[in-house]
Amino acid sequence: MKKTCFLLILLILTSSSMGFAMGKMPNKKAIVLADFGTTYLSALKAITTIQNEVEKEFPGIEVRIAFTSNIIRNVWHKRRNDAIFMKEHGRDMKEFLNIKGPLATIADLQDEGYRTIIVQPCHIYSGEEYADLCSYVNGLNAIKTIKVKYMPFVKLVMGRPALGTYGPVHDYHKDMETAAKTLKVDVDLARKEHAALVYMGHGNEFYSTGIYAEFQQVMQRTYPDVKIFIGTVEGFPSLDDVVTALKQAKVKRVVLKPLMIVAGDHANNDMAGPDRDSWKNTIKRLGIQVIPIIHGLGENRAWARIYVQHIKDVAKDNDLIF
Repeated sequence: MKKTCFLLILLILTSSSMGFAMGKMPNKKAIVLADFGTTYLSALKAITTIQNEVEKEFPGIEVRIAFTSNIIRNVWHKRRNDAIFMKEHGRDMKEFLNIKGPLATIADLQDEGYRTIIVQPCHIYSGEEYADLCSYVNGLNAIKTIKVKYMPFVKLVMGRPALGTYGPVHDYHKDMETAAKTLKVDVDLARKEHAALVYMGHGNEFYSTGIYAEFQQVMQRTYPDVKIFIGTVEGFPSLDDVVTALKQAKVKRVVLKPLMIVAGDHANNDMAGPDRDSWKNTIKRLGIQVIPIIHGLGENRAWARIYVQHIKDVAKDNDLIF
């Protein structure tokens, strides 16, 4: 019996050694959640809510956060040298104080033996940030080593944003319908307040933002008893378009909320800030009562689950078991 056990252990050790000698590389699995990022501590709840939902759905899988914004990453890195900040928050902020971009995060994972990686963008739609992230992933996938066994990745794939993207595999119209259903909590609040619901999206300077106008129609069809308007900081529909629509609808009261993953700088300043040209004050000058809600979409667990489903979808599309 002892001889049999000894031979079995010897066989396992020999097989393992031969695998490394032949250049066999580890293939662990990981998920990268790519956010634009935020410097607001209060806004981090949106990011960690998404992270928690993903970790809960995929136990045992490494989940890491990456910030796509260079400016925001630099702010967090500078905070490491801020004695007051570190004394008050350093213990709880380690992950963000050392936050990296998508490329560095993927590279770290690959160095650690994670060669099957899903990059899930935590974006609203397929705008500039999503396009750049696609370019990063496509660039890494363009690497071709002489020997296949030394390829840096077994699979490096990317999920789609909340409102979907182009292509025949996943109909973006259905993605928008799913997203609209997750926002019932906002509509219920508007009903309770006998108010219209106004969302401020970020938009994009270089890509079409017509998806916001289209999503407004989806929201209005889903909740026909509540007046719902969506505008953007950059692009169409603009604040001016929202103001015109509010006047035409003779609205007297609105719930104002960011259509953004986090309630950071844009929500606290552009939307609800004290400046004369903030959305809140611009709408108030119309004689409309404004109820600002400073919470990002990521804080809504139902919205966070959209990204969980999109991870499942891209895994299935690529025959990956996660």
